[in-house]
Amino acid sequence: MARYIGPVCKLCRREGGKLYLKGERCFSEKCAVTRRPYPPGQHGQGRIKLSEYALRLREKQKVRRIYGLLERQFRSYYFDASGMRGRTGEEMLGVLERRLDNVVQRMGFATTRAQGRQLVRHNHVLVNGKRVNIPSFRVNVNDKIEIREASRKIAFVAAALEMAAGRPQASWVEVDKANFSGVVKTMPVRDELNEPMIREQHVVEYYSR
Repeated sequence: MARYIGPVCKLCRREGGKLYLKGERCFSEKCAVTRRPYPPGQHGQGRIKLSEYALRLREKQKVRRIYGLLERQFRSYYFDASGMRGRTGEEMLGVLERRLDNVVQRMGFATTRAQGRQLVRHNHVLVNGKRVNIPSFRVNVNDKIEIREASRKIAFVAAALEMAAGRPQASWVEVDKANFSGVVKTMPVRDELNEPMIREQHVVEYYSR
């Protein structure tokens, strides 16, 4: 599956807020959104009133960029969620959160989802004792995620765990930092997915138009 490889700080500025795509940099004064809090481009500082369609489009783009997906894959997640029993928007977020690259980041083994994706693709991650190198692999409740023993000396993994220690831990995962492992205790909790703020109903309205 293809991925975006351009400047990610420009994506945050385009969406008008921090999407936390650069890890620790997003919490520092170097953050592009802090330094230049307006959209990129020649007319970025102009006053533009967004239509209802534009508001929904921007929200869809924001969520897609938070999870590092291109349009075709993101749309497929929406249609998967639309066939589930619960509220479509919440089900969609639940499916996105259960991606293996996202779970690796939520557990603190990576500072960003892109870094989590790299760990998975390079065969550093085990799921229930078996190597999985597919970032979109969908984990389930009680699945055990761990970093391979041979990969635990990777510098950025230890740095990510140290940074994660000072931030709130998602309640739906349980992490054993000493053993570089974690367990998915429950399905993702919607109330914890508000940093950055997500208005999933706008995404549902965009695809339902």
